[in-house]
Amino acid sequence: MSVISQRRVRLHALAAATAVALSSFVAAPALAGKAELSGLESAGTHDRFIVKYRDGSAERADVAKASAGLGRAAAGARTGMKMAHLRRMSSGADVVKADRKLDRAEAQSLMLQLAADPNVEYVEVDQLMKAVMTPNDTFYSSEQWHYFNATGGMKANEAWDVTSGVGSVVAVIDTGITNHTDLNANILPGYDFINDAAMARDGNGRDSNPNDEGDWYAANECGAGVPASNSSWHGTHVAGTVAAVTNNASGVAGVAFGAKVVPVRVLGKCGGYTSDIADAITWASGGTVSGVPANANPAEVINMSLGGSGTCSATYQNAINGAVGRGTTVVVAAGNSNVNVSGAVPANCANVIAVASTTITGQRSSFSNYGTGIDIAAPGSDIHSTLNAGTTVPGAQSYASYNGTSMATPHVAGVVALVQAHATTPKTPAQMEALIKSTARAFPVTPTQTIGPGILNAKAAVDAANGGGGGGTTTYSNGTDFTISDNVTVDSPIAVSGRTGNAPSNASVTVAIVHTYQGDLKVDLVAPDGSLYNIHNRTGGSADNVNKTVTLNLSTEVLNGTWKLRVNDNAAGDVGYINSWSVTF
Repeated sequence: MSVISQRRVRLHALAAATAVALSSFVAAPALAGKAELSGLESAGTHDRFIVKYRDGSAERADVAKASAGLGRAAAGARTGMKMAHLRRMSSGADVVKADRKLDRAEAQSLMLQLAADPNVEYVEVDQLMKAVMTPNDTFYSSEQWHYFNATGGMKANEAWDVTSGVGSVVAVIDTGITNHTDLNANILPGYDFINDAAMARDGNGRDSNPNDEGDWYAANECGAGVPASNSSWHGTHVAGTVAAVTNNASGVAGVAFGAKVVPVRVLGKCGGYTSDIADAITWASGGTVSGVPANANPAEVINMSLGGSGTCSATYQNAINGAVGRGTTVVVAAGNSNVNVSGAVPANCANVIAVASTTITGQRSSFSNYGTGIDIAAPGSDIHSTLNAGTTVPGAQSYASYNGTSMATPHVAGVVALVQAHATTPKTPAQMEALIKSTARAFPVTPTQTIGPGILNAKAAVDAANGGGGGGTTTYSNGTDFTISDNVTVDSPIAVSGRTGNAPSNASVTVAIVHTYQGDLKVDLVAPDGSLYNIHNRTGGSADNVNKTVTLNLSTEVLNGTWKLRVNDNAAGDVGYINSWSVTF
């Protein structure tokens, strides 16, 4: 069969994708958008979706035309429902809502109809995220083992001899904040990004008041079979681990007690939507969000102790890439489901530091997610921090011990704040991730599953901030999308500076390319002197996408200079883009 005939068969197969069972990614007909279906698995029914129209399209320029397109898609899906346009996000994507809950089959049909529009770039579920937390009623008010314990601790007490994090800002994207004398002095103005008034519980939508109004809900209120839950005051607990007031003769200590916290409220009753969280990431890192005043205190690090299931969506990845591009390190909880982190969002997104949880013995916490996607482990069991005594609405300030990767994550965010405060030159997010990994403590016992290179070591990380130890490699990344058109060659650059000598013989290159028919593609790493190192050479035939990590001998190449990922497409009929790539040496 000729290549042209093979292409025709392939396009017919893509057009018939509506008959395929749920998958993590379905391509609509040629030239149409992406239907990212993994979010459908997060719940039994869905009514909110995110649709991104292409730049230059009529729908992108005119919301009325976008609404008309929604109507056509709803009719084509034949589910007997109507669609409404809720709002336009800072990214330019639109949040839309069906007039009733759709089961998975109906939601999939709608998404494929939306993606079939050539003007649509992608469509995804506006997924409801949950606070990643396992409450524990046992109190340890006089002991914070996670800072100093010789076996399972993170050596924060030793790092405090060098820095307390003064000058650093940490954004805690969570349930908001409650009044607490052990926190108030370290809290900066934040923002409430919850659009849905019922979820917000404060009687309105977005506003400049990030107070935690409580995330209590009644039985079945957040889904069939979901039992009632008291308010968690999750954001207050997380913020206390980051930067509780310390040396005040009461309460608890924070990892970076000299730093400041910007509370960003995205989780309310029943959780929080991807669209609100993505806007919060943009705002916290100093980006612009329509209708929201600028953040006067852009964060060096964002803490996200929240998550859901599925694959990383375009909305999440774009927001994260934007934050990283502005110099903000993004730290994310791996999740508490005792499964591989590859299925946990947003921990499985690129350009984040994914954090697993350990116990006082240094073993993996039984609930912690695991896998090769974990970047670092940190204490997350029996973590004592600030809280509130209210059951449904805020009450008296209190303290409590919680378990969860939610509790492990602010330890890492706090150490990032310590390092940035001590570093003479601010670390890029890629440099920070490499430093955190390379300075980790060896596990005192072999973990039951893979959870990164070791346990977070605050003292070693601070010591390595200015080259004083730690060594290790650095990962450089480019998360900007580069379009791969038919019969073209495209380069994605990464600039390396401040290094000496040559690259190693075991450099690692990771590529993520979205492109149907990978047999069209030749992928090379281009060294600063123009030398080519092949990564993929037109193999794989009709398979979709190129996602791989290769080890290359780059010992004859100097480190400093501009490295490029070069992709050549030598055929017509299939297009895509470089999603991201990184080189570690």
